[in-house]
Amino acid sequence: MTSRERVLTALRHRPEDRPPVDFGGTVVTSIHVSCVAALRDYYGLEKRPVKVLDPGQMLGEIDEQLKLAMGIDTEGIFRRKTRFGFPNENWKTWRMEDGLEVFVGEGFLTTRDENGDILIYPEGDLTAPPSGRMPQGGYFFDAIIRQEPIDEERLNPADNVEEFGSIPEEDLDWLAASARTARATGRAVVASFGGTAFGDIGVIPAVGLKHPKGIRDIAEWYISTRARRDYVHQVFELQCEIALANLGRIHAAIGDRVDVVNIYGTDFGTQTSSFCSVDTFRELYMPYYRRVNDWIHSHTTWKTFKHSCGAVEKFIPSFIECGFEILNPVQCSAAGMDPRHLKSAYGDRLTFWGGGVDTQQVLSFGTPEQVRRQVLERCEIFSRDGGFIFNAVHNIQAQTPVENIVAMINALREFDGR
Repeated sequence: MTSRERVLTALRHRPEDRPPVDFGGTVVTSIHVSCVAALRDYYGLEKRPVKVLDPGQMLGEIDEQLKLAMGIDTEGIFRRKTRFGFPNENWKTWRMEDGLEVFVGEGFLTTRDENGDILIYPEGDLTAPPSGRMPQGGYFFDAIIRQEPIDEERLNPADNVEEFGSIPEEDLDWLAASARTARATGRAVVASFGGTAFGDIGVIPAVGLKHPKGIRDIAEWYISTRARRDYVHQVFELQCEIALANLGRIHAAIGDRVDVVNIYGTDFGTQTSSFCSVDTFRELYMPYYRRVNDWIHSHTTWKTFKHSCGAVEKFIPSFIECGFEILNPVQCSAAGMDPRHLKSAYGDRLTFWGGGVDTQQVLSFGTPEQVRRQVLERCEIFSRDGGFIFNAVHNIQAQTPVENIVAMINALREFDGR
């Protein structure tokens, strides 16, 4: 099978020649830039700085050489601008705290505060308040909350959709060119268009805006889902209308050169519980997810991808009812997320994209043999009758031992050879 055939066969819940592999297809299935650099060294690839594609999480580009070495079957395409509002272009070098030299876009401008923390700025504008902070000794940027005082009498839902809007022609051209290039690789194309992350706390602080208005504090947003539910519905309604209009223009530009669309990652689970009830999900979030999925399934051949960390087993029937075909990251260490139960209960209706190895403990802190055993076990469970794309449980984090990442890759090959 070709890589694309392998992924599409798995998505149809049919046996393939081996489990397909994704790393780098989305910003929730990627690898920290430091680990990408370590893998390049391990495989003896050309010594050069790795490009940072997502400056918030500091995720590194997995180039063609490394994709071949790792056996990756996917190709990701992304919006032209990063979450901080500047494009990844006119690359320059930047040195991380541990001395690693990486490539970043020219809009990646930073300063240090009195604590030694690194600050990053929206649209690369040093005259604006900083919107992200990398703590001293850290490896990625946290959002800085810049919410103005709330006046209940003047709350305007339009303020909370300022970061969305009609997609510029320049961005459409970028996506069309990216889709053509990605399709030519022979891999399955996974797209992240943005705009459909309803209530995602990674989006709420609007780190790409210089002076965001509306409800931007994460705690205040969660309070609003209960105390200002009408307001949240109005925000989602406006966002959904914009998203559907943009999807129509995007599809006209790229057609069916895309196989999977990441609808983005509002998390509904914690390690042991959930952020809301199933009833709240169905009343507040489900109508908008359903409209997006219905449009996609009515007008395109794209499959839709839902990311949600944590203990989300009780939401899965609703995810399926919303029209999602793919669940990520499949956090098997969370309550109620036993892989055998998930496969038995939902494996005929849902593709599990992730769950291949635990990044919280096993991959980060285990031994290579522990990694090997878990990868083999998860592949045995999830790959039966298709419906499984191998990925770790969320992004591979900084300081993960390269020996463990290689043990994961070698275990995949061992499983393939059985």
